[in-house]
Amino acid sequence: MSATDSSSQSGGRVGKLALGALGVVFGDIGTSPLYAVQECFAHGLAVESANILGVVSLIFWGLTVVVSVKYALLVMRAENHGEGGVFSLLALALRAARRSAATAKGKSLQANQGESVAVLWPLLLIGTFGAALFFGDSMITPAISVLSAVEGLNVARPELRDFVLPTAIVILIALFLLQRFGSSQIGNSFGPIMVGWFCCLALLGLRSILRAPGILEAFNPTHAIILVRSHGWFSFAILGAVLLAFTGGEALYADMGHFGLRSVRVAWYGLVMPALTLNYFGQGALLLVDPSAAVNPFYLLVPKIFLVPMIVLAAAATVIASQAVISGAFSIVRQAMQMDYLPRFSVVHTSPLEQGQVYLPKVNLFLCVSVVMLVLVFRSSDALAGAYGFSVAGAMFVDTVLAAYVARHLWHWHSAQTALIFFPFVSFDFVFFTSAGIKIPEGGWLPLGVAIILLTVFLTWKQGRSIVHDLSQRRHHRLESFIAEITPQWPRRSPGTSVYLAATVGAVPLALTSSVERYQTLRENVIVLKIAKEDTPHIEESHRATIHFLGKGFWQMVLHYGFMEQPDVAFEFRRYMKRFSQVNLDRLTFFVGRSIFVDGPHVFWPRWRKKLFLWLANNVEEEFDYSRMPSESLVQIGSQVEV
Repeated sequence: MSATDSSSQSGGRVGKLALGALGVVFGDIGTSPLYAVQECFAHGLAVESANILGVVSLIFWGLTVVVSVKYALLVMRAENHGEGGVFSLLALALRAARRSAATAKGKSLQANQGESVAVLWPLLLIGTFGAALFFGDSMITPAISVLSAVEGLNVARPELRDFVLPTAIVILIALFLLQRFGSSQIGNSFGPIMVGWFCCLALLGLRSILRAPGILEAFNPTHAIILVRSHGWFSFAILGAVLLAFTGGEALYADMGHFGLRSVRVAWYGLVMPALTLNYFGQGALLLVDPSAAVNPFYLLVPKIFLVPMIVLAAAATVIASQAVISGAFSIVRQAMQMDYLPRFSVVHTSPLEQGQVYLPKVNLFLCVSVVMLVLVFRSSDALAGAYGFSVAGAMFVDTVLAAYVARHLWHWHSAQTALIFFPFVSFDFVFFTSAGIKIPEGGWLPLGVAIILLTVFLTWKQGRSIVHDLSQRRHHRLESFIAEITPQWPRRSPGTSVYLAATVGAVPLALTSSVERYQTLRENVIVLKIAKEDTPHIEESHRATIHFLGKGFWQMVLHYGFMEQPDVAFEFRRYMKRFSQVNLDRLTFFVGRSIFVDGPHVFWPRWRKKLFLWLANNVEEEFDYSRMPSESLVQIGSQVEV
C-alpha cells in the first residue's frame, strides 16, 4: 500500500470518527444556543444595543478562549493512554508529583516522601472534586437540554404546555435505553442529524446577520469588557448566564477517548465553532432589530413556516446533547474504577476500534432515574439554569489547574512559560466559577451536594482500599514458596482437579491458603488460574492460553481476553487443559475467594465513613460474577478481613 493510500485510509477513519464525534461529543455545546442568550437577559439586563453587543462578544470570546484554545489546543494534549477527562489529568498530575518528589535534589528520602504526600493530597482533593462536579453535570445536562427543546411547544402551540414534561421524560428514557448500543453506533446514527443541526444554526444566524450587520462589532472584545465594567456586581449574574454557552466544553475532553483527539479537533474547528458563532451573532442581530425577542431569541429567529420542524430537530439535537455527558460519565466512572476511587462495576466495551467506548449498565440506570427526578422537581429549563452553570464552571476550573500542574511538572515547561500561558485561563475560569457560585441558592446547591457526596465516596473507597492493600501485602505468599512447602506427607492429596482463581500471576490465591488451612488436603492437580484482560479488542486462539507446569501437581494458567470479549472460563479451561492427560477433568471444582470485610482497628474520620466503605466493599462485583463460572461446580470460600 502506498503512503498516499495509507494517508487516505487514515483520513477516512478520522472523517468517520469526526462524524461520530458530532453525534456524541458536540451535542451539549451545540444546543447551548437554545437557552444561553435568553438566560443572559432573563434577570433584568436591559435589552439595548450596548448590552447586546457585550453579551454576544462575551459568548464569542469565551468560546474562543475556553474551548478553541484552552481545551482543543492545550488541555486535550494531556491524554492518558488515549483517555481524556479529569481522572486522566489527575493520573498525570499524580505521576508528575511522585516523579518530582523522587528526583528532587538535595533532599533525603524521608523529605521527598513528605513532600510527595503534601502535594498528592491537594491534587487528590482537587481532581476528585472536579470529577464529582462533572458527574453532577452529567445528571443536569440531559434534563435542561431536553426541557429547553420541548419548551419550544410553548412558542408554537401554547395550548400544548401541559405536554412538555411528559414528552421530555419519554424522550429521556428512550435516550438511556439506547446507551447499550454504544457510542460508536449512536454517534454514527446521530452524526448526520447534528450535521443538519449545525447547518441550520449557521443558516439561521447568517440570515439574521444580513438584516443587521451592525452585530459584527461584537468581534471587538472591548464590548465584553465594557459590559462587565459598567454593571458592577450584577456582572457576576451576567457571566453566570454567559457560562451556559460553554457548557459541553469539558465534555470534549472527557469524551476524547471515545473518538480520538484529531477527530474531535476536526469537527470543532471545521463545523461546530463556525456554526455556533454565526448563530449567536444572528440572535444578537435579531435583538438589535426587535428587543422583545429576548423572551426566546432562538425560536424567534426561525421563520414561522419552519418552527415546528425546527422544534423536532431541536428535540433530536438535545437528545444527542445529553449523549456527550452520558458518554463522558461512563469514561469518568471507568477511570475512577481503574484508579481505585470506586468499586468495580461491569463494563461493556462497545467498539473494537476505540477501547474508550464503554457502557456501564448500573451507571446508566442511576443517571436515568436521577435525570427523570430532576425534570419532575425543577419542571423547567429556567429553574435548572443555576444548577447547570455551577457544575460546569467548577469542572472547567479544576481541569485548568490540573493541566497547568501537568505542563509544569510532567511536560517540564519553564515556570515563566507555564504562568504566561495558564494564568489567563485560570483567571478566566475563576471569574466564571465565582459568578456561578452566586447561583448556589438558585439551584447550584444541587451539583454541589452531588459533588460532596461523590467526593466522600471517592476518598472513602481510596482510603479503605489502601488499608486492604497493606493488609494483603502482609498476608501475601509467592506460589513458588507455597509449592516448596508441599511434601508427600502434607497435605493429604485426593483424586480430582481444583481450579483456584487468582488476581495476580505468581501469587497464592486466598481460597487456596484458606482451603489448605481448613481441610489439610489438596486435590492431585491444582491449577491456579488468572483471567487477563488485554488492550486489544480480540485475542487470537493461538494466544488465548498460557500454561506452565510448576511441579507437585501444580499448574499456572492464564486465559487472555480482549476488551471486546466476554470470558467463558469453564469452556476455555476444558478446551485447553484436555491436552494434558494427567489432569482429571471429570472431577473438577472451581474455587474462588471472597473477602468479607468487618469492623476492625483502622481509623476512619468521621466513623460513618467506615460503615460506608464496609457496605461498598461487601457489595462489590467480583471477576467471577461476570466470567461465566460454572455454578454447579463452583465453591466460594470466604474469609473475614478486619478494616
